Amino acid sequence: MINVLLVEDHELYRMGLSMLLEKADGIELVAEASDGLDGIKKAREFSPDVILMDIGLPNVDGIEATMRIKDFNPDVKILIFTSRDSEDDVFASFKAGADGYIMKGATPEQTISAIKSVYEGVGWIDPNIAKLVFANLQKPASKQDSVSEPKKGSNTYGLTERELDVLELMVEGLSNPQIADKLVITRATAKAHVHSILQKLCVSSRTQATVTAMKEGLV
Repeated sequence: MINVLLVEDHELYRMGLSMLLEKADGIELVAEASDGLDGIKKAREFSPDVILMDIGLPNVDGIEATMRIKDFNPDVKILIFTSRDSEDDVFASFKAGADGYIMKGATPEQTISAIKSVYEGVGWIDPNIAKLVFANLQKPASKQDSVSEPKKGSNTYGLTERELDVLELMVEGLSNPQIADKLVITRATAKAHVHSILQKLCVSSRTQATVTAMKEGLV
């Protein structure tokens, strides 16, 4: 059972999400909060597995709340659930430690899938957000035709060729078993590569690794 804390200030959204989570298989809504400070308090009190976190919260916004919660509980998974789709909010959220980013226009099925994905350690980025990120990263391409090759050649993180292969599949959203099958390696080996990649990139989640990989042109 995945214990979820819902942090949302908009009452109608919160009510709708509460109903969705209470009906979902394998998920239990353990608490709700209507502002950032209360969200931080409830995170300490209930130690949820996953926090569904809005950004535009009173008192303390969702990005700051995410950072504070990750400070005392780095293992909790935080899924940003918001209507904001700006590049600044996306990168600020992941920098704060978010494990996923989903838009409020997502379907109920996508929302539940995102919660289960981040709980299992597989990062989630809303398809529309992924397009935004990729579009932004590709902007300089018109000024420099070979922009991707120099970036790959300037791998300052010490990633091996195999780790770069694994990282590319992580960016595509593949799980460890899927990576193992794709590269014809054992699941234990795939898991070890992912762990090494997270350490070398100095990040704590697959989603943060994905964002770093795209920002730095590693894939």
